[in-house]
Amino acid sequence: MLLSKRALFVAGQRRTFIKPSLSKRFIQSVAQTDRETITRLLYSIGTKREVERYLRIFSSSANPSQPAKFAVIKVGGAVLGQLNELALSLSFLYRVGLYPVILHGGGPQLNEIIERSGVVPEYIDGIRITDAKTLQIARRVFLDENLKIVSALEKLGTRARPITSGIFTADYLDREKYGLVGKITRVDKRPLEASIRSGALPILTSLAESADGQILNVNADIAAGELAKELEPLKIVFLNEKGGLFHGVSGEKLDVINLDEEYNDLMKQPWVKYGTKLKLREIKELLDHLPRSSSKELFTDSGAGTLIRRGYRLFRHDSIDSLGADRLRQVIRDRDPDVLAENQSVTEVLNNLKKTPYTLYGDEPLDVIAIVAHPEGEIPVMTKLLASRNGVLNNVVDNVFNARADGSFTRSGKTLFWYGIQSVSEVERVVREFEEKGRIDRSYLPVGPSASPPRPSTPLNGSRSYSSLAHLTPGSVRGYATSARPAASTEQKRLALIGARGYTGQALTTLLSGHPFLNLTHVSSRQLAGHSLEGYTKAPITYSNLSTEDVHRMEKNGEVDAWVLALPNGAAKPFVDAIDRGAAEHTGGSGNGGVIVDLSADYRFESGWTYGLPELYIRDTIRRAKRIANPGCFATSTQLLIAPLLPFFTHPIWPSVFAISGYSGAGTVAGVQGQDGRPTTVPKLREAGVHLSRLLPSRADSIKIAFVPTVAPWFSGIISVLSMSLNEHLSARELKALYEKKYADEKLVSLQNDVVEVKDVRDQHGWVVGGFQVHSQGDRAVVVGGLDNLLKGAATQCLQNLNLALGYDEYAGIPLPQ
Repeated sequence: MLLSKRALFVAGQRRTFIKPSLSKRFIQSVAQTDRETITRLLYSIGTKREVERYLRIFSSSANPSQPAKFAVIKVGGAVLGQLNELALSLSFLYRVGLYPVILHGGGPQLNEIIERSGVVPEYIDGIRITDAKTLQIARRVFLDENLKIVSALEKLGTRARPITSGIFTADYLDREKYGLVGKITRVDKRPLEASIRSGALPILTSLAESADGQILNVNADIAAGELAKELEPLKIVFLNEKGGLFHGVSGEKLDVINLDEEYNDLMKQPWVKYGTKLKLREIKELLDHLPRSSSKELFTDSGAGTLIRRGYRLFRHDSIDSLGADRLRQVIRDRDPDVLAENQSVTEVLNNLKKTPYTLYGDEPLDVIAIVAHPEGEIPVMTKLLASRNGVLNNVVDNVFNARADGSFTRSGKTLFWYGIQSVSEVERVVREFEEKGRIDRSYLPVGPSASPPRPSTPLNGSRSYSSLAHLTPGSVRGYATSARPAASTEQKRLALIGARGYTGQALTTLLSGHPFLNLTHVSSRQLAGHSLEGYTKAPITYSNLSTEDVHRMEKNGEVDAWVLALPNGAAKPFVDAIDRGAAEHTGGSGNGGVIVDLSADYRFESGWTYGLPELYIRDTIRRAKRIANPGCFATSTQLLIAPLLPFFTHPIWPSVFAISGYSGAGTVAGVQGQDGRPTTVPKLREAGVHLSRLLPSRADSIKIAFVPTVAPWFSGIISVLSMSLNEHLSARELKALYEKKYADEKLVSLQNDVVEVKDVRDQHGWVVGGFQVHSQGDRAVVVGGLDNLLKGAATQCLQNLNLALGYDEYAGIPLPQ
């Protein structure tokens, strides 16, 4: 007996199946093994909540006698060029036990053939005019593409059935205007159900038949919509090359649209017009027809896209009565953990609620209720977040609680999330203050050596009680914002640069040339005194050689608003002392003199000086600072690499960093230490460890870093490779997610999948991180970061600090990454 072999690759694992003469039990066993393998894979690449939701919903649908209503997937013709990737994705769903209905187009392929035959495709209102010749070509193209999809799936061991007719019945849309184009009047789902019952994925084309048997061309998007109305699937996926919907002003992709909440406002936006407005209107009409749990997703072939769902309109109430006392009482009785544990009664919860001003947020069916207490003049606290099972599974929690927390403490089954506070010590101070006032109970704050460290907050679920320290904007429903701050200054101010000859001074000079408000008025260099400054275009400036007496006088007379010291290590103190004396004489000792940013290593550990790394340490502290130590370039990249992983730090296994730098970091004078504080010989990186220790949960803890640097034969750019042991197992996806969360709002931080190279960072003003990998055991992470040592490692970071301290927008004068 001859046996044919068919190999299937799943998640890098080669598995061989032998057919056809196999027992039914063996085939079922193989299918179950497949399902278990892929289920484990799902758990490694998605959250537990997402995986369990899909498996729970579709486990009953996997029974062939009850055809699954998983999804209708419309595949655009442009995506068919990536046929292998498409087939792998569909095969993946099939192996899990899901049976999507696939309907494909073929517009680009059809146009190519028509144009080769010398015919120019014609459209009216976006609808292809279809004559007999065009329809003849269309039928052949659709059949060819359909069979290609079926063949690709069959090669992967996934059964598929071509269905090119018998599904759609149509009338002429407008025969005189559009020709042989149909308007669907009926959908026959029986062939689809038969295909699924036989264990095959149905593959459809967008052709219909009239009542008298005439083949008609129909728009594939419309056909998919009509199919969805008949099948009522959980999801309708439009797979195309456009990448979803994009905001017309910011240019950012819209990840999620909740139509009930956002549709009316969206349709009023000036950028929502033409095709976008038509598409939104059609999608709303479709989803209004379907069960509320259905959603529509606009994907690209790479997987990113826009999720559009009906959702529910969110509400805000300032009293129990306006919401409905009985409704709220029932929610508390059914969901409040303290009530369920019999630690409190419903009446006690309601009485406590009335002690301070509060606001209730939620959605119309009360799948989620958030209670925010906001005593006058104090930080608001979300005291309750009560979610139903449906609210958690359908992401209503994320809709109500839109912002992600910066971190969390978990104690006694309760989790406190904080937002807008980046220092652990500041969190502890605020928590103690809240405890003293009785606003939260004392079970939150970690105590003693066994206390677990604060961690990045995880997706919210219904199994815990939540409180949230949050700077909450009054009236905000969709998210949280930091407390109100005065608008950025536009006042023109003056800057003196001492040590302008060095590479960093030159880079800063170029940046200042493009600053809208900060003007360079003095540049000092002993070697270049009397020469004209190059690279600064606002005004002609000549180098001077400022003495400490000159600096004292200038500060005393208020001639400048800020000073930048770009001097070698050990050379800054006489100038700092002179500025301090001048400030005291000018301001009467009030401390309101000029701002100093020192680029050397002299003051990075000094009391009274603020360490200026805005992405990691409190920006408000920098805004209030008069004396700022600019971090070193190696230290900047190292701290940015390690910070997201601090919650997983394994004491006393220190992180190790191997870093390669361009030679410009050593300074312009041979044998002199660079302005980042590292000599041209082997450096010590105490700086990064000392400051990162501030972010650890216990002040008694400290972190040391095994640091190995080297210099490469390129001019600028640092590549740093972090290897760090973890106290928990992580997947590569979870590892990357930690960085995405930590730096989500940082304009000068970029993430990429690939390992960072010098070309990615040279002449760039931000920090780039990528190459996220974990050991096969999941307990050691390797991440690569990089920056230009003259820019984000020095001059750009200096300008960030100047902007903050002088009241400007932090990124004024800094070209932001595109």
